Amino acid sequence: MATKRDYYDILGVNRDASDEDIKKSYRKLAMKYHPDRNPDSKDAEEKFKEAKEAYEVLSEPEKRQAYDAYGHAGVNPQMGGGGPNMGGFSDAFGDIFSEIFGGQQRAGGGGRSGVFRGADLRYNLEITLEQAARGTETKIRIPTLEECDTCHGSGAKPGTSAKTCHTCNGAGQVRMAMGPFSMAQTCPTCHGSGKVIPDPCNTCGGTGRVKKHKTLAVKIPAGVDDGDRIRLSGEGEAGQGGGPPGDLYVVVSLKEHSMFQRDGNDLHCEMPISFTVAALGGEIVIPTLDGEAKIKIPAETQSGQVFRLRGKGIKGVRSNVHGDLMCHVVVETPVRLTDRQKELLRELEDINIKDGDKHTPRSKSFFDKVRDFFAG
Repeated sequence: MATKRDYYDILGVNRDASDEDIKKSYRKLAMKYHPDRNPDSKDAEEKFKEAKEAYEVLSEPEKRQAYDAYGHAGVNPQMGGGGPNMGGFSDAFGDIFSEIFGGQQRAGGGGRSGVFRGADLRYNLEITLEQAARGTETKIRIPTLEECDTCHGSGAKPGTSAKTCHTCNGAGQVRMAMGPFSMAQTCPTCHGSGKVIPDPCNTCGGTGRVKKHKTLAVKIPAGVDDGDRIRLSGEGEAGQGGGPPGDLYVVVSLKEHSMFQRDGNDLHCEMPISFTVAALGGEIVIPTLDGEAKIKIPAETQSGQVFRLRGKGIKGVRSNVHGDLMCHVVVETPVRLTDRQKELLRELEDINIKDGDKHTPRSKSFFDKVRDFFAG
């Protein structure tokens, strides 16, 4: 089994480093190697875990004292180090309650260090079907919490600094004895940061963050569909206590189109044709996202028939080929007929009735079934 590295070497500090120096060093490493900033790097993930483990020991006076005296064995509960108040089941029990009562998204050093990752944000962006098919770039303006420029995120008035919390002595937690166990809860005075601010910053009121609006350029890739999300890393709310910012998720929705309906990478449209074209056949022109296209309508086309134009749909973000355009034929019944039109249609109907098997087989078959149904 590989030998563990020295915790001081991991954080890059001397053995006589102050608590503040240890915290600053850890924050830098947490920001550099955080998994959100290095999603595909196993090495960064391991270094982040290593730094977190080192900080969790060196940030607590009792654990640091045991580590200085006995090394890793002094803080390893399996080796019996650390005394009755360190390691073992009671700390694990306390950590579970810390997770439950902490109430914030922790980054790196956890609630006791006051380092919290900023919240993720969501922005709903409505685009047209044409923009979704071809891709586009747009600007959005979002409200967010950003680091205060006056105190640089510390929350303290310039020229002053935060002080160690007198309730928890900087641990960020207080413990309550419950028989043989002890339960850790977030400190009610410092709310887990381990620090209190006697002179809050006038700009942010001691929070270290201020409300602002920012404008961002968003690239929409070609082929996005309704409900797709685009992640903008680090564009969410600012973190607290030096924690990394959250992310911004742009959620795409498509405006209703006057001509087409999208189904995956395929497009659908209704195509009205006249009674004459449906009966005799012909050629019609229809619109597509890439311009016009011609379709040959065969004679005796029925309403509801579908014509497929291959490759006239949308090429999806995760697809290598374009979808198809599905044209649904709707035979349009003529309206506002003249007397002459009515006369011609009646003549046509008389012919159809006299020779229904030949000219209107579907109607003939249907009425035969109706007659047989009632006769039975």
